Amino acid sequence: MRILHTGDWHLGKKLGNFNRIEEQRQVLDEIVQIADSENIDVVLVAGDLFDSFNPTVEATELLYFTLKKLTNNGTRPVIAIAGNHDSPDRIEAPDPLAKACGIIFAGYPHSEISGMADEVKFQITNTSPGFIEIKLSNYSYPLRLILTPYANEFRLKTYLGSENEDAHLNEILHTQWQNLADKYCDENGVNILLAHLFVMQKDTTPPEEPEDERPINIGTAAAIFSENIPSQIQYTALGHLHRGHTVKGAVGMVNYSGSPLSYSFAEAGQQKFVRILDIEPNIPVRVKDVALHSGRILHRKKFDDVSLAVQWLRENTNTLVELTIQSETYLTAENRKALNTAHDGIIMIIPEITSENASPSQRQNINLNEDITELFKQYFYSKKGQTPSDELLELFKEIKH
Repeated sequence: MRILHTGDWHLGKKLGNFNRIEEQRQVLDEIVQIADSENIDVVLVAGDLFDSFNPTVEATELLYFTLKKLTNNGTRPVIAIAGNHDSPDRIEAPDPLAKACGIIFAGYPHSEISGMADEVKFQITNTSPGFIEIKLSNYSYPLRLILTPYANEFRLKTYLGSENEDAHLNEILHTQWQNLADKYCDENGVNILLAHLFVMQKDTTPPEEPEDERPINIGTAAAIFSENIPSQIQYTALGHLHRGHTVKGAVGMVNYSGSPLSYSFAEAGQQKFVRILDIEPNIPVRVKDVALHSGRILHRKKFDDVSLAVQWLRENTNTLVELTIQSETYLTAENRKALNTAHDGIIMIIPEITSENASPSQRQNINLNEDITELFKQYFYSKKGQTPSDELLELFKEIKH
């Protein structure tokens, strides 16, 4: 059985004010092409389908159209779970129509999936809260999936019926997973855990969560340790961390697929990919990464000469840039215009003042204890390259009071 693992699509996410929906459309089309060319049997999407609880119409349409294409006309199961950016109710809302297309949504850790429509080319042969078993027509063995969409610790305890208020999240999930694995996951089927969680190897340094990501742990207080994953699980398909990597410490393989695009400048230079696993009962899984090439490349660039920056920008148009300009004074309005005219993907321009003799209005370190009018003068100069007029200062003072 060949399975594609992806996640953290964050549809609708912007970088600064830059809309990236076209990049997302391109990379999702690329994932569909990979699924077809690699003869994928099942697609797993490990949460954070959207970037917000209330996604735009454009992002919503892109999700549904992409998942529909991934099902290959109902012959390929697509299982998608909610992440910490998703509204669980919104994820499960299209359930009847989704199932008719071959899409299975799970918004909650205790969601119970009912049977599929007759026109779909596979069957759900067993179901329980947080678990489904799927039978594909071309395989003699079933696919078992333990599903753990994101929920915070309080809700997980509620959803999973924990009576011990002092129980740690690790204990609760281990108990839930182990009970399901013992009941349903024997050696005669493919056994997978699909989850959106912060998972790490115990007694190791926690990996960093992405910039602008809503953290789902503080230190290791709410982290899930890989040793808590049942030994029956051959592969754990994870979402949340945007860098694709393997987590050690479990009997089976534990992988983050990462995001399909770099969503912050901390991810600049990362190769994005989807993971493809070849898996059969009671045999170690074989995994390969297929690189993704769509979307603009993110760069953090620093220049001490505006003309050199303009030249680089003109030569590297298919990029999104965080640009630092080192100079003895703040950028003039003319310099800013030249930079912005040279490239449409400048997300931020950061002036870095190098002169020790810079005037008070040019200082890099701002003293917030100064008079508000003086701070306004400094801000205006940093943006416009000139001091505000007396008339503008009088207007500011009027507003201030």
